Amino acid sequence: MFRLTQILRNLFIRLEGLFSVLFKGLFSFVSNILRFFAGLFGFTQSEYFLETDEAQTMKKASPPEPAANVHNATPETFVTPRRRPNSKKIDDYYINMAREVNKN
Repeated sequence: MFRLTQILRNLFIRLEGLFSVLFKGLFSFVSNILRFFAGLFGFTQSEYFLETDEAQTMKKASPPEPAANVHNATPETFVTPRRRPNSKKIDDYYINMAREVNKN
């Protein structure tokens, strides 16, 4: 039974691929016609829906004027903390352990 469902699934996938290739031209033709009428009636603009009166009377804000760049003469230095502040102590621990193993 599982084999039959697998065959049917593969058949439908192949038919879908075949129809998408065959009707690709038809779909693009229809979409071009719809796109033409959408442009003709003005549906390509984002303001085609009705807005409230308050939103229509608002003025669009102009972008702020860029401030003059003031160059600081002193360069900034970034200090990063050490990753392992106890690295010396840890290294000594492992060195001592290795020495003890070599003694035995």
